[in-house]
Amino acid sequence: MNLIQLEIEALSPLAIGRHKPGGSISEAQDYIPGSVIRGAFASVLLQPNQQPESNDDFHALFLNENSAIFQNAYPAILKEGKKVPADKEIAVLPATVLSSKAKPGFKDKGNGVFDTLIDRFCAEDYGQLYDPNCPPNFDRVDNFSGFYCKIYDKYHPLSANKRLLTRVGINRKRATAEESILYSIEVLNESQPKKEKPSIYRGAILVPDKELAGKLLGFINNHNESFRLGGSTSRGLGKVKIKAECRKKSDSVKDRIKQFNAKLKERWQLWGSLFIPASEKYSQERTYFTLDLQSDAILTENWRRTTVISEAMLKEFAGIKDSEDSSLKLEVAYSSYDYYSGWNAAWGLMKDVELVTNKGGVYLFSISKTQTQTWYSALEILENKGVGERTNEGFGQVQICNEFHLVFREKAV
Repeated sequence: MNLIQLEIEALSPLAIGRHKPGGSISEAQDYIPGSVIRGAFASVLLQPNQQPESNDDFHALFLNENSAIFQNAYPAILKEGKKVPADKEIAVLPATVLSSKAKPGFKDKGNGVFDTLIDRFCAEDYGQLYDPNCPPNFDRVDNFSGFYCKIYDKYHPLSANKRLLTRVGINRKRATAEESILYSIEVLNESQPKKEKPSIYRGAILVPDKELAGKLLGFINNHNESFRLGGSTSRGLGKVKIKAECRKKSDSVKDRIKQFNAKLKERWQLWGSLFIPASEKYSQERTYFTLDLQSDAILTENWRRTTVISEAMLKEFAGIKDSEDSSLKLEVAYSSYDYYSGWNAAWGLMKDVELVTNKGGVYLFSISKTQTQTWYSALEILENKGVGERTNEGFGQVQICNEFHLVFREKAV
């Protein structure tokens, strides 16, 4: 896969709708979904009154079986107003992350953030209840979610700024304000409050063909202000400037898995100095890895929607047959669900309402150490391809062994 990194600068408010509840306010997403970016690119590439021809670049990008994957674009501005360095990864906090209930957040503003996956797993193995509400400060904790990046061993929270735009309906016959029609649109700000800095979002496009990736890269940079994202574009919203460049991943799945297993073994031995194993879930003859959802996923098993990635599903996603490895085991899963819909501009119709597994979901798997080499390459491909349905629209992005799992309670960041 050829990775094209996108840096999206908002030049006007972005109406990226999440869903429309029963009230008069349209809520906005905290990020720019891959489906919105994909639709904007298709709109510019396919100009009015122009039909794509078979086997052309448009088909290769959007319609072929191995089409381009448009990933979500997440906030890329630090609280100080500075841009996240281009070589630093923006990630989603796992569902196993907790923070102070009274003063949540990273240590620069709150009481710290830490992960509980490994400690919970070890506690169950030793037949103990894991309680994160413990010394040194007896601070009660709760779930903590969002985006983050790590710069020089320091963790930074990332978030999007929003505001409400109030609008009045117009009477088409009299071209005046219509009585009793007042509504509000929640939008992503085009600039950072009090800092006068533009809002930046960072995403990526994965293109299988190298030549096609080069063409797309040149097209984006030559038409960097031609794209419109989200709704209400006819009213001045959605104007952006996009900068694109080719990049390669800085780390490998193999290194992350080795680091995760080393820390898991160290932590398991620490628990062993206090307790006696009860269930023997952990084995040094097995290799453990996590599958962390970096975007919402649409998962189906036996024609039914699900929020859990089973062993059979993972083998199918990774392209590994049962005869090649029968040792795969799902140890634990942490996930939640929501409903997602959207608008198809090409058809002029609402998209189907989908049951989605929320980003941040965590699945801990284990395999026999004799099968580790087989899974290294399969998981590398899986990180690029994603899991579930509609992956070309940004759904099902995954990361193997998110490094935040190595942040423990006593060293909260």
